[in-house]
Amino acid sequence: MSGDPLQPVLGGPVPFDATAFEIESRAELDVHLSAKSLKDLVILGLRLDLDPPVLSDVDVTGALFVGCRLADDDVEIDLIRRGAHVIPPFDARPYPTHPATLYTPDDLAFGFATERFAGMFDTIVYDHFVRHGGATPDIREAIAQRLHDAGIDNALGKALAAWVAARGRAGAVGIMGGHAAPRGSAAYRMAATLSWRLAAAGRLVVTGGGPGVMEAANLGSYFSARTEEELDAAIGELSAAPHFADHDPYTAAALAVRAHYPAPPDLRHGGLALPTWLYGHEPANLFAGQIGKYFSNAVREDSILRLSRGGIVFAPGWAGTVQEIFQAATKTFYQTDGPSGAFVFLGVEHWRQLPVEELLRPLLAKSPYGDQSNLVVVTDSLDEAMAALAHESGDMHSPPVGHR
Repeated sequence: MSGDPLQPVLGGPVPFDATAFEIESRAELDVHLSAKSLKDLVILGLRLDLDPPVLSDVDVTGALFVGCRLADDDVEIDLIRRGAHVIPPFDARPYPTHPATLYTPDDLAFGFATERFAGMFDTIVYDHFVRHGGATPDIREAIAQRLHDAGIDNALGKALAAWVAARGRAGAVGIMGGHAAPRGSAAYRMAATLSWRLAAAGRLVVTGGGPGVMEAANLGSYFSARTEEELDAAIGELSAAPHFADHDPYTAAALAVRAHYPAPPDLRHGGLALPTWLYGHEPANLFAGQIGKYFSNAVREDSILRLSRGGIVFAPGWAGTVQEIFQAATKTFYQTDGPSGAFVFLGVEHWRQLPVEELLRPLLAKSPYGDQSNLVVVTDSLDEAMAALAHESGDMHSPPVGHR
């Protein structure tokens, strides 16, 4: 597959072009068939039972057919006998077991227009997830979910490679915070405005893809090509449905804002969101440009933190946000993924209630890679936050100065 899917944004050259080894359309397949070789290639999710191609005279040594529908059992047996590997599609599941691309907001919201929140693709998959054991599925469901998440890993690598090719090595900045922050609240507005500024400056905004601060951050990035006044007006429209627990009006408000302020589904307009079906009762927000939705929350959380090498913003939040703080601090302490950007804590009053700064500074001061305690910045100022995050991890010669 694509090796390390996060390598392109983490710095350095893309290790290899994953798309050169993967076939995702019939047109791509036909090119290789004309050369009579699928040797060592990956063929993803193609309907090869429709207008079946002739494969009997093609070299399929080491080829991997994932989720492809073949004409009949004889074709499958022939492929395996000649050295191919075949992973058939899993039937009777509402999600793809071999996604070749990341999701878009329209993908996740599909069905809302006719059946409201209960009929959305996102909701249907969550309901299936719960009915089949949730975080402890049986072996068949577990394999299907792992295949899905491996496909998302692969798609994420390709999406980020495309970002680097189009935008250069602009840093990825994570924005974390409480899922319960109502639309229009101070924390929501602060996260949206900061994200708007970061995206306009060419940074890739990365979030956990849920509601609250996460939605605000993707919303800010979504509006990066528009004015701050338009962003403020959109927040006003969204504030009419402030709480995600009111699923129908909450979702309808997001879709209305998207319709009023259209933008293409790409990373420049909304950034990247990595939500999970583990928390499916908290809907994935609909303002990310690309969405890598996972079944595994552990893989999803690690991916967010690995990507956020240009710094991480922690807006007000509680247990989940605090967990992410110390997961990130462990990576920074050991430089698991290389040098780290700033840890920016937005909301001085909130973070005074929790001793994160008092714990982080002495911890990071003891890093085997030198004193990193000055990476910690606690502020109410967006200008100060922007200044700290201007130090891209790969280009830092000294950490930003912490503030109180």
